[in-house]
Amino acid sequence: MLSHHLQSALNDLRDLIEITESDIADIKVAKNDSQFKRLSLKDDKLKSFEQKKAMIDYEISTLMTTNPDKELPQLLNQEQHVLLDELKLELNNLRIVNKQYAKLVLIVSNLYNTFLERLVPTEMQGYKKVASRDPSILEVRV
Repeated sequence: MLSHHLQSALNDLRDLIEITESDIADIKVAKNDSQFKRLSLKDDKLKSFEQKKAMIDYEISTLMTTNPDKELPQLLNQEQHVLLDELKLELNNLRIVNKQYAKLVLIVSNLYNTFLERLVPTEMQGYKKVASRDPSILEVRV
């Protein structure tokens, strides 16, 4: 059962990496709609991974409580060791891809905020930025 949960968790991680790479490609060409459409899929994959990780933790805990005289590496077979190594590698890959995506999101966010501040000037009221009360910030000409 542990091997099955490990393989399923790996599949979810690989799917999350693929989705995030698609998000990176789309944010570079400003395809926001496709990114938003994938949000629910990404959320579902993340929840699925968390459930499988909980099952992996449960299986390992059960193995250790039923065999208290053995260390964990002795309780796992070769396939499970390989799957755990792959899981560690894919988690690191996901971290790297998420970091790339976060940088791009921050850049785009700063760009939009700069545009907005140029269109609608703001002023500080304490620690808060609010739209300027100057009536001439936007002038409509007919």
